[in-house]
Amino acid sequence: MKNPLKSIATISLMTFAALTVSSVSQAESIAPKAVERIDVQQYMGKWYEIAHLPMYFQRKCVGDTTAQYSLNADQSITVLNRCRTASGKMDTAEGIAYAKNAGNSQLKVSFLPKGLRWLPFTKGDYWVLRIDPEYKVALVGGPSNKYLWILSKTPNLDQATYQSYLETAHQYGYDISKVVKTPQSR
Repeated sequence: MKNPLKSIATISLMTFAALTVSSVSQAESIAPKAVERIDVQQYMGKWYEIAHLPMYFQRKCVGDTTAQYSLNADQSITVLNRCRTASGKMDTAEGIAYAKNAGNSQLKVSFLPKGLRWLPFTKGDYWVLRIDPEYKVALVGGPSNKYLWILSKTPNLDQATYQSYLETAHQYGYDISKVVKTPQSR
């Protein structure tokens, strides 16, 4: 016959251990922080979405997701997002982004029609959280852990680099178990 006190003690110890591990992993994460500065000219161009956290605005996208960034004369950035839907159609969304810090690594982006962009609370955060020195891979999110993208200037990314960027996201407190890889047919 099993000792009920021993079973309770074992369950209590396992629960304590699980809570301790959970609190340690949460304590190790830090709030998302944008890189100090980006070279806007180097950042411009076409980026392929390698992975993302699911979000409402991308619910119809099934693959071939890209973002094309173009610098305007007033230093704003035109953003053209594209993705393939389940029907095979390419869906597009055009927006405008404005730098919110001197280093151009924190942006506010709006995809509303031009006439509605003045409305408060209609701009989303777009922070460059990590970028490689050659501007070939970027981790993008914001001050919350709600949105996350791993972007690359090429449609494919080697596994070691991908894992490294996932680890950075994890350190910033993102739930990387929910990250979805984006199929690219190119």
